[in-house]
Amino acid sequence: MTAVTGAVLVTGACASPGGVAGISTLPPAPAAGAVAATPDAVTAMLPSPTATYVPKVRPPVKWPEADEPVQVPPPKVSDYTYAFPVKDCRTTYESRLLVLPKTTIWSARGCSFVSPVNGVVDEVNIKNRWKRSTDRGADREGRFVTVIGDDGVRYLGGHLDRVAPGITPGTRVSVGQVLGQVGNSGNARYTASNLYFAISWKTDPSLWWVRRGMVNPWDYLDAWMNGNPTLSPRDEMRAVMNQTGAAPRCVTLCASKPVVKPTPKPKSTQKPPKPEDENITVGG
Repeated sequence: MTAVTGAVLVTGACASPGGVAGISTLPPAPAAGAVAATPDAVTAMLPSPTATYVPKVRPPVKWPEADEPVQVPPPKVSDYTYAFPVKDCRTTYESRLLVLPKTTIWSARGCSFVSPVNGVVDEVNIKNRWKRSTDRGADREGRFVTVIGDDGVRYLGGHLDRVAPGITPGTRVSVGQVLGQVGNSGNARYTASNLYFAISWKTDPSLWWVRRGMVNPWDYLDAWMNGNPTLSPRDEMRAVMNQTGAAPRCVTLCASKPVVKPTPKPKSTQKPPKPEDENITVGG
């Protein structure tokens, strides 16, 4: 009996190496169909495929129709209404100071020069007196018309091709009334047609340098064309006149060219010989 028991213990010890109380230290056997893992293998768990997401197409949002924009007139900033001085024609002009406080409005020949405001015609020059040889300051604007507006401001339109019929000093004119046609008279003879436009105040005709411009005009031209037709140069004109005086002296482009008299040819003391056909012998 003792021998049988010893044999059983020896057999159990061999069947369970390292085990204690019948518990084996060997790893469990893999299940049927499983792949045995190796020490260097990495096992990844792949997610099972899911259904593809298809976004729902929503119908476009239909916004309510908006009303037409309401045209709001510009605020009235003076008691006077003005018009751009060239009517129904394409124009360009400089908006910066070029020697004198005036502007050149480039436009096609024959375009209408109109009164910028209600007023009375002051000066009219229908004859082009300018000559390149003398370049007199009073003649540089060629044919021109000036208007004293109801706002007290004087407006000059020069380099005209002609003055409109019936436009004479003392004639009452209304804003937008045709005063003449654009040209290139005066010292614009060698340039394209344009309107010499200037703003000043009424003075004696001998003070021609006042007539040709004392107030920068482009801000008012911009407003009359695209902004506010009631923007008035009245206040700025008065401010400039108070600063310079009503009769300032000329300081820019004042002198005319000296008149050069042609040198008379010296008279010859000898009589020129008669042509041969006049030396005719009579009776021989």
